[in-house]
Amino acid sequence: MASSKAHHATGWAAGIIAAAVVMHPPAAASADMVSGVLALLAGVAGATAPDWLEVAWWTRARRLWITHRTLTHWGIGWAALLALSYHFLGRHPAAPVAFGFACGGIMHLLADWPNPLGVPWIVGRHSLRLWTSGHCDLIIVMAAWAAALFVIDDVWFHHAYGRMLLNALHF
Repeated sequence: MASSKAHHATGWAAGIIAAAVVMHPPAAASADMVSGVLALLAGVAGATAPDWLEVAWWTRARRLWITHRTLTHWGIGWAALLALSYHFLGRHPAAPVAFGFACGGIMHLLADWPNPLGVPWIVGRHSLRLWTSGHCDLIIVMAAWAAALFVIDDVWFHHAYGRMLLNALHF
């Protein structure tokens, strides 16, 4: 499990990814700046959602109503929301928010995946077993922001800056 700070930092990266996709044609045909901002903010909220969706907010005790890293961390559910909301981009006004929320949720699962507890992607839990909770958060955050920069470069600039970087490094 990544730390709360890591989930927030990766959430901003997920939100930027969502906003870039929402504001890019053909989705941008009916999108405006508000849709992009809502997708960004939903990405930030979605990055912490698998954890706060487990809490019974309707009780005074605020205990978990569901076991940690079960249904709210299920990869298929988040992937289905991502695909469905992507399909409805430009067709339904709530799609940018749902897409951003799903991007954040997927980012949360990716941040939790290296932990020995793992996440239930399909049926059972799977773990990369790279490190224990709270360790190597910087690697997770850097990877999320690298992904965000890659998506922005791909979606908006058609790999122009990536090619420039590779040329500068003589690859």
